[in-house]
Amino acid sequence: MTPQAVLFDLDGTLVDSAADLALAVNRMRQQRAQPPLPIAQYRPLVGSGARGLLPIGLDADPDSPSFASLRDEFFDTYEACIGEATQPFDGVAQVLDALRVGQIPWGIVTNKIERLARPIVAGDPALAQCQALVGGDTTAHAKPHPLPLLHAAALLKVPPSGCIYVGDDRRDMLAGKSAGMTTVAARYGYIAADDDTATWPADHYIDSPLELLTLLGIE
Repeated sequence: MTPQAVLFDLDGTLVDSAADLALAVNRMRQQRAQPPLPIAQYRPLVGSGARGLLPIGLDADPDSPSFASLRDEFFDTYEACIGEATQPFDGVAQVLDALRVGQIPWGIVTNKIERLARPIVAGDPALAQCQALVGGDTTAHAKPHPLPLLHAAALLKVPPSGCIYVGDDRRDMLAGKSAGMTTVAARYGYIAADDDTATWPADHYIDSPLELLTLLGIE
């Protein structure tokens, strides 16, 4: 199963960013004279970004009129934390190098806004080779809408049917399917305990980044 291109989600798929995201929320708690919460409490909701983290850390209702200002504060606080602890998962560098050697183009499609995604990508030598980066605010819609994936495929000049999309969230699989791509669920990512990945519309499952090479037959 050698694809024409591979697209990846970012947080929970290529990088472990939970510590930095938790740090940002805990700094907001500190400013409000509240004690920090353990990273483990935030980790399952990292993939949901501010809408997942702020209800845990600050009891913020995403549907409240005040949520937008809290979200903006979170973005500013997190931007100052980026890179303190975020690292690619073990095996990611080898996967991306194998794609390079195999001359298979690859890109990143994340719901993280570009302003926050680009420093992470630029700060790592392997990720910096990314040939297309689509953030949550790059197109008119974010995942699970297929538009970001279709935009990435167009940037790589590859038909959607020739792409594989790898992600650690149900909405990644929904977006990939809607875009007409082959979907691969990364079960090592940020998945809530009550979320059954077997119910996701995934074509394949992997439990570590290196398993992707076995799946693609390009070890």
